[in-house]
Amino acid sequence: MSDINIYCDESNHLEADRIPTMVLGAVYIPTEKVKLVNKRIREIKEKHKISPSTEVKWTKVSNNKLAFYLDAIDYFFDNDDLHFRAIIVNKNTLNHEGFKQTHDDFYYKMYFELLNKILDPQNKFNIYLDIKDTQGAKKVRKLKEVLANKMYDFDGSIIQKIQQVRSDEVEVLQLADLLIGAIQFLNRTDVKSEAKKKIVDRIRARSGYDLLKSTLVREPKTNIFYWQGRDTI
Repeated sequence: MSDINIYCDESNHLEADRIPTMVLGAVYIPTEKVKLVNKRIREIKEKHKISPSTEVKWTKVSNNKLAFYLDAIDYFFDNDDLHFRAIIVNKNTLNHEGFKQTHDDFYYKMYFELLNKILDPQNKFNIYLDIKDTQGAKKVRKLKEVLANKMYDFDGSIIQKIQQVRSDEVEVLQLADLLIGAIQFLNRTDVKSEAKKKIVDRIRARSGYDLLKSTLVREPKTNIFYWQGRDTI
């Protein structure tokens, strides 16, 4: 039995943000490896003359720091302890009224869809969410409830912890933001950036996937799921 940390983030998950693609993603890693990975990412920052305290974010990607971001992507693929899963939803296809649900209800169902291929009863998990707004504590409580019900984990033997963390203090979470941002960028036509395109191309080359369709369910390194809608949602 192992302890595993899961670092979750999201992009354009709000119902009325006028961006059709919603992406939820997670980077996960054995708990005992987290400090080493955070340290190594800080070293890559220093190599490129970036302050170790500078937060890595997809929105900050630019040509003048492209070499750093490519090195960060390569580090993810070179480290066998790091894994990524993302779920992509076209919000234009949703029919909440037909399924008698709110967008919030759907959001938490998608979080379960994201995590259910990572969680298993043979290991223990700590789940960390990026602090984004004042609704964070409510989000944590609801996600605990949903996961406990879906996993029959009422005694907390599988999911040890769900809590918010500051992304500027956790490099692994920053890596999640970078990978999620790349998937979001690939699925948008209204944003152009040569630097971001090069990062997407690097992820495609290293993963061996075009990232525009779902991978096999048990793909261990870069697991992509394009949700198409089901009667149960």
